[in-house]
Amino acid sequence: MMVLGGVALLSARADVNPGDPLKAGREAYEASQYPQAAQLLQQAATNDPRNAAIQLLLTKTYSEMQRHDDAINSAEKAVSLDPQNSVYHEWLGRAYGEKAEHAVMLSAMSLARKTRKEFAEAVRLDSNNFSARQSLIEFDCAAPPIVGGGEDKARPEIAKLAELDAAEGHYAAGNCRKQKKDFAAADAEFTKALDSHPQSAALVYDIGDYAVKHDQPDRLLKVANLGEQLAPNDVRAQFYRGVAYIVRNEHVDDAERFLREYIERAPTRSSFPRLWDAHNWLGHLLENEGKTQDAVKEYQAALKLDPKNHVSRESLKRLHKAM
Repeated sequence: MMVLGGVALLSARADVNPGDPLKAGREAYEASQYPQAAQLLQQAATNDPRNAAIQLLLTKTYSEMQRHDDAINSAEKAVSLDPQNSVYHEWLGRAYGEKAEHAVMLSAMSLARKTRKEFAEAVRLDSNNFSARQSLIEFDCAAPPIVGGGEDKARPEIAKLAELDAAEGHYAAGNCRKQKKDFAAADAEFTKALDSHPQSAALVYDIGDYAVKHDQPDRLLKVANLGEQLAPNDVRAQFYRGVAYIVRNEHVDDAERFLREYIERAPTRSSFPRLWDAHNWLGHLLENEGKTQDAVKEYQAALKLDPKNHVSRESLKRLHKAM
């Protein structure tokens, strides 16, 4: 799911000051130090048990750690403390949805129904919560009617969203077509979304993820330029621009510099391209340049970050056979 909202880009090696648990917890979260953030935020929640915002940040932290039950527990606390807050219901829906993806069938179905209920409530509470609207539409496009989904429910929601914001509407339509593997229609909608003056960098970069998977360098460059305009400090522009140059086989020195800058500055966050993917693209670039030993190092770095990454594993096998 697309996660909207700005992210402060701090180094994952940043030090945090534990003197103020809430402040330190926020700093640890932004620095991708999730276990430390969880510990500090739990302390902050003990000190201020009526603070729903702490529970929301705990939800996000546990979500990044894939501690699904803890994420649900914190999100439910946030909703109970402030039941009229649209964002809290949205994140409770996200927590249910993430747990559903890892649950057995009957439990998954129950969680899926809860997911949709929370997304719908988030939209009811705030019609301008575009993130919640996108999540509701994505659910309806992907989920079967037995758990409350269905494309017939998504269509009127897409129309409502398009009335509020053209870029958001086109993105939602494209995302729905992508779910159905109608990539020609998805391409057309994503093009319209980028041409409709989007206001969300996260929306733009989510289209960037699609463009990476479909080898669309021109779209990647547009994504990087638009994203940079909307969020100048967001390092994701460097990743997408670097990948675009690699796919085009041009400006290779710039491509390497952009990807290394991304690796240095990017948080380890589910809404950001994974660091192992950046290493993999660097390996691809260096392999194309004939720098085999350097390419091997990048593929090894990718595997160290994600041992299940078959792309880098197969690339290493290929290079080792050639050496």
